[in-house]
Amino acid sequence: MPDEEGEAQGPVARESLSPGKLAWRRFRRDRTGMLSLYIVLAFFLAALLAPVVSMLYGKNPYTQYGVNENLLNSFGYPLKPNGGISGQFWFGLEPPYGKDVFTELFYGMRTSIGIGVALTILIIITSVVLGLLAGYLGGWVDYVVMRVADLLMAFPQQLFFIAFIPVLSALFFSPRVQTPTWFRVTILIVVMWFLSWMAVARILRSAVLSMREREFVEAAKLSGASTWRIIRKEILPNMTTPIVVQGTLLLPTMVSAEAGLSFLGVGVQQPTPDWGRMFQTGAAVYQSDITYMVFPTVTMIVFVIAFNLLGDSVRDALDPKSAR
Repeated sequence: MPDEEGEAQGPVARESLSPGKLAWRRFRRDRTGMLSLYIVLAFFLAALLAPVVSMLYGKNPYTQYGVNENLLNSFGYPLKPNGGISGQFWFGLEPPYGKDVFTELFYGMRTSIGIGVALTILIIITSVVLGLLAGYLGGWVDYVVMRVADLLMAFPQQLFFIAFIPVLSALFFSPRVQTPTWFRVTILIVVMWFLSWMAVARILRSAVLSMREREFVEAAKLSGASTWRIIRKEILPNMTTPIVVQGTLLLPTMVSAEAGLSFLGVGVQQPTPDWGRMFQTGAAVYQSDITYMVFPTVTMIVFVIAFNLLGDSVRDALDPKSAR
């Protein structure tokens, strides 16, 4: 018979893993997902540290170096080839102002990603609250929320953005005065949030509808738990997967939408750096200076593709049944 010491040194039971640890283990095995995560983190880090990069680089995105140092020709284009790329200006100069493209790109990412993150947070919070209430309570609450969502989804969003944002600005500031950047950004976020929460709310509502009939919810009801406790303790924790997946897929959409509005002239304006405004300038000068268009285009494509691939990998890790 084995002695007491032998019994004490018997095989140790395998540690049970939580759903979060299992999802992380599956995600780490996905090379595409990990590469996308590193790229996305690099973009966020670059946007966050834009002032540090500017300080170390010794330039900023607001000074008109080309004009001050006579580095532009009579048409406003860099005198040096390839958009003025040199050891002094790593990504060249922006026509026709002669601003440093390298720092402008970092600050432009900072503006666009910052607005995109704010929009994503607002939309997710709104969608979670309304989706939970409509899906769990049902009845007239569900009817009102869904009818409002249907009404707002009927609006042509891009046309509404283009028409409504200048109107709101004109209500508070005279057309003779340039609208402050903080106010324009606030209006941009409010209007885009107001017309962008409906699709995510519908998805989360559908998830709640299928969940409220599950056994653990019925057991909570029979135990006398209040509606608030059931939503907070039983349903909301099980909504983590669709919330995280929708958030990762929503953010690049919001960043692209914001850049598109700035490109059309109703988003962020001069002199504030912005991804979309860089596209606007690039579209105006590409025939004479194609180099300037390369940097915002490549970075935007890489960011959107990486974030979309990251969203797919997160979905597959959290819900293996959805993996193809």
